[in-house]
Amino acid sequence: MERYSYEQIQAFAQSWGAVYFMVLFAAVCVYALWPSNKRKFDEAARIPLEDDEASP
Repeated sequence: MERYSYEQIQAFAQSWGAVYFMVLFAAVCVYALWPSNKRKFDEAARIPLEDDEASP
């Protein structure tokens, strides 16, 4: 059984961790910019501008 050194594990985690986060970032961007989600995000953007109905 081969034992890996700390440097080997660190290099693996840094390289594949960077790939993982780039893929995750791309997926979030595609989701946010997908045309069918535009209405949902436009409604959410208007929430702070709506009057509060619970105010006396």
